[in-house]
Amino acid sequence: MLTTTSAAGATSVISAAAIPARGGSRNFTHWVSDPVAATVPQVRARVRAALEGWRVSAEEADVLLLAVSELVGNVVRHVGAGRMRVGVASGGGWLRLEVADQGAALPRLPAPSAMVDPDSESGRGLLLVQLLAAGLGGQLALTVDEFGKSVRVRIPVSRMQSRAGAVEER
Repeated sequence: MLTTTSAAGATSVISAAAIPARGGSRNFTHWVSDPVAATVPQVRARVRAALEGWRVSAEEADVLLLAVSELVGNVVRHVGAGRMRVGVASGGGWLRLEVADQGAALPRLPAPSAMVDPDSESGRGLLLVQLLAAGLGGQLALTVDEFGKSVRVRIPVSRMQSRAGAVEER
């Protein structure tokens, strides 16, 4: 476990492991951080590094990178206090991303058929994440417990890149 402090004063506790866990996870990585604006690109870079190490296809990586940017950005924007936990896992034919926080407010996910104000500058992020995940056969889910809430994105792993750059079916 490693603790780092950014120039903005954010403290991060980093833990990474490749472990066989219950539920078939082959690889699991997570970070705990204060939700500040500087955290968004830092966490995105860490998730990108994990996905590259697991040789995840570009299409699947793009969906999870957009998702982590949106979910961590939402915690920074709407929660802003307490701790935030971000995890990414691979195993059992699935890629999983989870962003958890201690906030009490629940995110609002508009129905895909709902009208969105075309002039609004926000309010579409979770819908986009949900639609992109669904487009790959995955899903977005929200869980709430006494410690806060967790938003999870799960997509099936269809391909992986070989070290030579060729795509292999799983």
